[in-house]
Amino acid sequence: MTLDRAIAGIFVLICVIYGYTAFVTMEAGLLPFERNLTFLPNTMPKWLSILGAFIGLIVIVQSGPKEAGEIDPSEIDVRNLRQYKLGQAISLLVLMVAYALLLRPIGFLAATTLFICLGGYVLGERNYKLMVPIAAVAAFFIWYLVEQVLGIFLRPWPWLVYGGA
Repeated sequence: MTLDRAIAGIFVLICVIYGYTAFVTMEAGLLPFERNLTFLPNTMPKWLSILGAFIGLIVIVQSGPKEAGEIDPSEIDVRNLRQYKLGQAISLLVLMVAYALLLRPIGFLAATTLFICLGGYVLGERNYKLMVPIAAVAAFFIWYLVEQVLGIFLRPWPWLVYGGA
């Protein structure tokens, strides 16, 4: 089994579990008046699970076995993983987890600015005079859009500013 078929199989499994949740669990929790609405709270999850499972099945079916001598340059060679930049990928995953954990204690603006700066450093950017202001402006712009335009409250400052709550 090739790597893309294995990943597609895992994706189909996740979509089936998500679909079960949307079709069975969420359906049972609907209020009586919601059952007659055209667009229900679980309509989008239903369609996402169906579409995701369908696309995953297409990937599984279309990526059939290759002939013995055929080598596809775009395919990941599992036997030679050292040629890929796994250190960068793992570092970015660790950064994402750290970002999620630091989001509440140090606030959105500081956590996002740090994430963008450290992510840029991991990916090879070394121009700090340009990277830090761009990261700060981007973090502020994202916060402003989410807070003011979408109306979703994000704590921009560390938890100490809010009285430790």
